Amino acid sequence: MIRFGGGALGRVVRSGVGRRRVQTVVIAVATMMAVASAVVAGSLLVATNAPFDHAFARQHGPHLTAEFDPHRATAAQLAGTRRLEGVTASAGPFPSTTITPVGTDGGHLPALTLVGRPGPGKDIDALDLKSGRWARGPGEIVLSSSFSGPFLELGSTLMSSDAADARKLTVVGFALSAGDTADIWATPAQVRSLATGDSALTNQMLYRFGSAATKARITADRKRLTAAVPSGALVGTQSWLDTKRATEQGAAATIPFLFAFGVLGIVMSVIIVGSVISGAVGTGLRRIGILKAIGFTPVEVVRAYVAQALIPAAAGITLGVVLGNLLAVPLLNDTESVYGTVSLSVAWWVDVVVPAGALLVVAIAALVPALRAGRLRTVEAIAVGRAPRTARGQWAHRAAGRLPLPRPVTYGLASPFAHPVRAIAMVLAVTFGTVAATFAVGLTQSLDAVAHAQDPENRAQVTAVTGGSDAGSEPGTVEKRQKPPASGSGQAPAASGPNGQGASADPAAVRAAIAAQSGTASYYGTTSGDAEVSGISGTVRATLYQGDSLPGSFEMIAGHWISGRGQVVVPTRFLERTGTRIGDSVRVTFQKETVSLRIVGEAFDTSDDGLRLHADLDSFAKAAPQVFHVEVKSGVSPAGYARKLSAVVEPLGGHAFAESAPQGANMIALLEAMAALLTLMLVSVAGLGVLNSVVLDTRERVHDLGVCKALGMSPRQTVSLVLASVAGIGVVGGLIGVPAGFALHAYVLPVMGRAAGTGLPPSVLDVYDPSQLVLLGLAGVLVALLGATAPAGWAAKVRTATALRTE
Repeated sequence: MIRFGGGALGRVVRSGVGRRRVQTVVIAVATMMAVASAVVAGSLLVATNAPFDHAFARQHGPHLTAEFDPHRATAAQLAGTRRLEGVTASAGPFPSTTITPVGTDGGHLPALTLVGRPGPGKDIDALDLKSGRWARGPGEIVLSSSFSGPFLELGSTLMSSDAADARKLTVVGFALSAGDTADIWATPAQVRSLATGDSALTNQMLYRFGSAATKARITADRKRLTAAVPSGALVGTQSWLDTKRATEQGAAATIPFLFAFGVLGIVMSVIIVGSVISGAVGTGLRRIGILKAIGFTPVEVVRAYVAQALIPAAAGITLGVVLGNLLAVPLLNDTESVYGTVSLSVAWWVDVVVPAGALLVVAIAALVPALRAGRLRTVEAIAVGRAPRTARGQWAHRAAGRLPLPRPVTYGLASPFAHPVRAIAMVLAVTFGTVAATFAVGLTQSLDAVAHAQDPENRAQVTAVTGGSDAGSEPGTVEKRQKPPASGSGQAPAASGPNGQGASADPAAVRAAIAAQSGTASYYGTTSGDAEVSGISGTVRATLYQGDSLPGSFEMIAGHWISGRGQVVVPTRFLERTGTRIGDSVRVTFQKETVSLRIVGEAFDTSDDGLRLHADLDSFAKAAPQVFHVEVKSGVSPAGYARKLSAVVEPLGGHAFAESAPQGANMIALLEAMAALLTLMLVSVAGLGVLNSVVLDTRERVHDLGVCKALGMSPRQTVSLVLASVAGIGVVGGLIGVPAGFALHAYVLPVMGRAAGTGLPPSVLDVYDPSQLVLLGLAGVLVALLGATAPAGWAAKVRTATALRTE
């Protein structure tokens, strides 16, 4: 009897697994769901663990991307930089310029960096060609894979600008550069032909160094590079550390979210498995006594009941691994489109560690009730049998009987008190299911609020530009590029300001033209450029506003939006870097004019690494608006309005176009998909926990049900009795789960924000309304009732004679 799998012990185990089919199925399905969710969460955690480092190493990304003026540094001089101290690899020079493409519908993309390369590369910045092929001739371009989506696909066409002599560009491929070296690639000859006086041609060089792990090392390498070429030849650089920081901020924000769901899944699996084995021990007391009477030792009894949990759990774990891999692939695909750094398969060790961990959890959860079975005295177990203690729960029946409710309902409400441990397990299952649902609903609404809060200037219906260059940008500088919207976001090409166009219209004339349009509802002007701020080395991006800019304001974490001269609003990271707070003053230099501005608000703005400032344009005497954002009156077509306005301002040197409505980024869609999937799994497991407990309770009381049926209880009343036995549990679980889910949301969201380097505004945090919380509380009752529906139907159908013969 000692060997497991054969002999008497093996027959006992197989008999127990086969006889308790519902419990066997519940263990299998519960572990399957838990393992599947753990595989999904684990694979995504791996994918978001240092995603930039993995992709950067695979592509041999450049530690420094440098732009040189071809008129000041010859090809021979650039070739000489390859031999500088510390340089281990280099590539280039590649011709580079900046263009502002226009879609077929007239939508403007942001100003994008175009680089000419004969191929995707191999030794340094080996681009990952995601789809299509490399550009081979005139008019062919390869776009950054972050643009791939419904609005830009293989074969899509763009115009190089909105000028009359613009070139037609056809998308023949999508590629990924981990080092963010360009937004568009084409042949070198194509790039040279597209470079104009307004968008000067530069030469791009890519460098890898033996040591580039710190900002100090990169600075030293940059100084050596500057000294190796003529003065003024190096016009701009981009460090891999800046790109890495921007990429990993988004990845870090997902970790608290995945950790929260992972903990919920583990706790629920322990509750369900422990509840099932405990129920099996409780309902099999007589069987345990008989096993001991015929010679089974306590150790063998323990082994038998642990094995009865491990066998279905092993089957569920196997199915869970398969299901988790199938579910993880589309999510990994979305993650790759966000980070571009993961393979479309689950890491092998996730498929090993998760099943092993799950098997250990099941064994521990089953061991506690199994030890109880091993400690039972033989005579006591046989004498007690399956019947619960007669005195247990009698007070509940007496109290429920006083309620003005039908007797089957009051009988059902009091039933859980006969098995308090089982009732607690059901309450916990429903509670955690409600916690998951509450947290997921809040998370989804918060993510939608984040999507709405991004790029508020793009919410304007029409944009008018004066045609002038970016104010505040010094000649010869290379601005930090903004990442385009991620693929699958459903976002049309976003309009942008002018890109270094020549003659500019008088801002006052453009403003007057907008005011004169009959369809104008409101408008405000902006100008952007580099500014110097005391306490921050280098420059920061500044946006200045003129007029009523409230429609284009960022969501405020604290304080208020700018309302007059001398005021500035800054993001969270700006406050951290400068050691300032709301009410302090900072000295800002813009267009060589220095003024002192008072910080009046903390904005929810993560662009440019959170180092931006938003101020009133009238604070600077020399500044003038370059872009006007217009809202049209109700019933007025933005496209028609833009055409009329453009006809007026184009002769002045300006331009106007209708904006496309911005939508959420792909990262937000990914998190929402993960939340929905993991919540569905956890709620399903909660329902299974209720199902198992109700099945045990119903079978224990089948004789009592037979008596009630003999006394005239109808099938409908029987269903009411069984459902009522879990209704109170659902109410309690909802009352506990909703506040707990609310508290979990209030804890996790700020942690996600801090991981992304920003605080969160009230619009992102305060997303629940009372009616939602009530409905979520009722969801706990619904989960309990759904779990009890099947056993309630069985209890209603069982024949009276059969029930009475059951002991």
